[in-house]
Amino acid sequence: MLSGGLPYIGHAIEFYRDQESFFRRGYHKHGKVFGIKLLGQPMAILIGPEEQSFFFKSTDKELSMEKPYQFLAAMFGRIAFLGSHETYKLHRPVLHSLFTRDQMARYLPVMSQVVNEWLERLGDSGEIELTDEMTHIVKEVAGRCFLGDEVHRRLEAEGFWAQYDALSASLDPLLYNLPLPKFKRRDAAREKIRAILQPLIEERRKQPVDDGFQYLLEQPDGAGVPLPDEVIANFFAALMFAGHETTAGQAAWSIIHLANNAAHRTRVQEEVQSVVGDSAEINHVHMREIKQITAAVQETGRLRPSAETLIREVKEDITLDGYRIPAGWFVMTSTAAAHFIPEYFANPHAYDPARFTERNEGRGFELITFGGGLHKCTGMNFARTEMSIIMALLFRKYELELVTPYEQIGVNRGGSSKPTPTRVRYKLRH
Repeated sequence: MLSGGLPYIGHAIEFYRDQESFFRRGYHKHGKVFGIKLLGQPMAILIGPEEQSFFFKSTDKELSMEKPYQFLAAMFGRIAFLGSHETYKLHRPVLHSLFTRDQMARYLPVMSQVVNEWLERLGDSGEIELTDEMTHIVKEVAGRCFLGDEVHRRLEAEGFWAQYDALSASLDPLLYNLPLPKFKRRDAAREKIRAILQPLIEERRKQPVDDGFQYLLEQPDGAGVPLPDEVIANFFAALMFAGHETTAGQAAWSIIHLANNAAHRTRVQEEVQSVVGDSAEINHVHMREIKQITAAVQETGRLRPSAETLIREVKEDITLDGYRIPAGWFVMTSTAAAHFIPEYFANPHAYDPARFTERNEGRGFELITFGGGLHKCTGMNFARTEMSIIMALLFRKYELELVTPYEQIGVNRGGSSKPTPTRVRYKLRH
């Protein structure tokens, strides 16, 4: 067990104060397997490629996702992996249908259009607060890709997106069921979202329209039938949240890192000019060739992943690295420690995209930005593609300069790991 735990609350104070330092302290003190307690719940922390491989490959066998993610189920209901394994198997075909090759081909021009419209509004030069800008852009991309333009505009006018601030602020794996104000706001926002979506679902059941909203509405589940209305509403709510909340932070961090690294920024700009040229649209051929941007996105995901911890429940006693972990415990893995092990990532605290283009680092379970195994993030390619398009078109058009000093940019702990407010100055490239 890691030292420093208090009666009942265990290590909760240190966990809330600074997860990065907390998990790194445990790893440096005890190695790849150690124990903690959070509000009376014992947890085994697993860090390292072999341990993380076990973590992901044992999910739905000795390990379960259902109980540890009740804080998300409180927001979106028991859909997909937030329910039982049987529920996940039933809903998985619907999720996967959204990210097929054909669907991604349909999303690409929408992403390019949204980013180009944003760049046009920016003008020749100016200054922006980057985190807010990225939140707006990825909301627009998610809405127009998954809902279609007409539904996206309608939901925006009805206050749909305004509810997500309350949902984001309620992300709390430990206290989620207490009668605190932020959770009351979460519950009110959840009901508001459902109230906005339900009339639209009923309307579309009667009069179908060919767009993204209708596509999801008609997708058959694992039993071959469309999802019921309540589950569809929860799906849309969760999809829009996942489609913008985590990606916004990653996109902002990607731009911050590149703006702060002149050498790699130059490589990116030269590559974009060579591969994309003056094309207004990034297509699938471009995506295969912009390797410097792909590496930059991967490196940001290593340094600043949107999820710092992943959790499972132990369903039956397991043995790992000579330790017995009893049923009823939770097991957790931490990107804050796993992505900074020098044996797997040279000079791990440095921003260095070359580790993915030249040194072949992070090819196995060393890198867990998007999880792993059967439950690897379904929207991973969507998120990476979106971030790559934003960076390619932005850095092709502008020179960027951080107004907020890089050393002063921290992590906003509310919701996913977005950067704190960051001012960026831009001007047209010549």
